[in-house]
Amino acid sequence: MVIALALTVVAVLFAHDVTRSAHEATNPRRSENRSFAALANRLVVTSNQLDFHLAYLLEHGKTLSRDVFAARLAQVNAQLAPLVSDANLLHRPVLAHHVQREIITVTLARASADAQVISAAKTALSLPGAPVHAPSASAALASLRGAIARWNYKRFSLVGEPGRVSLLAATSALARVNWTSAIATLAGSASLTLTRSLSISAIAITPSPLPAPTGQLVLLPVTSFTVGVVVTNDAYCDQRASVRVTFTASNGASQQRTMNVTLGPLASFALDAAAFTSYAGEKGTLSVVASGAPPALGKTLAKTYAVSVAPSGAG
Repeated sequence: MVIALALTVVAVLFAHDVTRSAHEATNPRRSENRSFAALANRLVVTSNQLDFHLAYLLEHGKTLSRDVFAARLAQVNAQLAPLVSDANLLHRPVLAHHVQREIITVTLARASADAQVISAAKTALSLPGAPVHAPSASAALASLRGAIARWNYKRFSLVGEPGRVSLLAATSALARVNWTSAIATLAGSASLTLTRSLSISAIAITPSPLPAPTGQLVLLPVTSFTVGVVVTNDAYCDQRASVRVTFTASNGASQQRTMNVTLGPLASFALDAAAFTSYAGEKGTLSVVASGAPPALGKTLAKTYAVSVAPSGAG
């Protein structure tokens, strides 16, 4: 009986130690799982929201102007990098079924798909900063659908683990967008259609001409003068422009300068031609011609002036 009692006491003490050890081992795991769930669910919610905003923009953006539409795309795109950074913080600790790897994978896949769709939309609409060779939006959407399905299968990995946490489902309105139809609707929108246009905003002569009627330039008796031209891109796009300035003297001698520039959306740029030689009493014609796009409404891309250089001693 003494031996049996001793064995019973030992068994009870052993069971108590095992229970205590198991409890002590479970507490950290429960804490890790719950902390992970809070971070993972925040990533899922943010990804779902960005997905919805991008899908809504593609399906309802036809009433926006080009600059506003581009700004909305940029807003979504700007939030992708922080999302990826937050996901990469979840590599440790390693959890049951490697669920932390799954949330990282799905977040990176969703961010990549969103970025590719944004690039494809910019290229299709010729928005500033669009890549020359846009990625395939259809392939990106197919990848997105696969990532969503995988996460929604794996998100139950911690239900039976300490803490019994629930991980939120990934939703994607973007995955259901008919890309071909959506982009065709956007491209056909009057407010989003690209209408290129340029204008000559100002012309400056140095040294400054003397007062004269419109279309005439009366210069002091100088040996050279320079022509400055301000050209404006009146469209929301990147635009190549070329400006040709020609001074043709009355004897037929001609001097020509050509300047090239890439203008940003709705931007202006001042170009200074090299000096044109002249002499006292000379007469001629100065022409300024810009090219690269049609002229803006009510404006012209060509200006011509009759030039007279004052005789020596005038001033």
